[in-house]
Formats: sequence, C-alpha cells, structure tokens
Amino acid sequence: MPQTILSLSTRGQGLYEFTGQVQAFVREAGVEQGLLTAFVQHTSCSLTIQENADPDVKRDLLAFFQRLVPPTTAASMSWIVHRQEGPDDMPAHIKSALTQVSIGIPVMHGALALGTWQGIYLFEHRDSPHRRSVVLHLSS
Repeated sequence: MPQTILSLSTRGQGLYEFTGQVQAFVREAGVEQGLLTAFVQHTSCSLTIQENADPDVKRDLLAFFQRLVPPTTAASMSWIVHRQEGPDDMPAHIKSALTQVSIGIPVMHGALALGTWQGIYLFEHRDSPHRRSVVLHLSS
C-alpha cells in the first residue's frame, strides 16, 4: 500500500491548499479504486476539504475561527492555563480539536473523487511559520 509524508510550509494562520501534491501521489501510485487517508502529525493545525474557487471562503473561515477561539490575551480567554508557548498556542490546540487531523477521500478511476470546487487544505492555527508533516496512505 503506497504511503508518503508531505512536508508543508506555512507562513502563519491560514488555509494552505495542497490538493495538487495529493493528486500527484495518487496518480503515481496507479491505484484505480481505493481510499486516500491524509493525517497531519501535529496538534496545533488540522486538515479540511473546502472550496478552492473563491478566496473569500478562506478569509471568512479564518475570521470565524479567530472570533470563536481568540488568543489567550483576550479577556474572554482568561481561564486558559496552558500559556507557556505563546498566546496562540492553546487556542491552536482548541481549533485543532474542533476540526480534524485526518480525512479520507475516495479514489475512483485513478483520481481523487473531489467535487468541482473542493480542495484539500492544511489549516494552520499558529501565528508563526511552521513546517508541517502530512502522512498520505492509499489503500485499495
């Protein structure tokens, strides 16, 4: 069963599309039907499938999560205990817990069965740039 680890660079909070890299992995594997599993090996970012046509979708999602879980410097977050890695760290863990660290995508006719406007994204929840590892596993 084909497996690989992608290394993705982020520049801070945001959604980073990596659909093309996953499509290339599936193509090279030559599997006609199966299930692609993507798993991110970190606790302060997540994975999502989201619209990749209108950039306003990414902006609105980021703004929503920033309002839902603000940094620990916000008065509403005074209850947070874990603060040693900065004001964005525990909120990043909360955002990761609210989203998903693993996604599954069917493979049909040797390609990802994504909809027309769907893309695969790493959702970075930290302010600083990071290198993130995403494990891809393709089962047939």
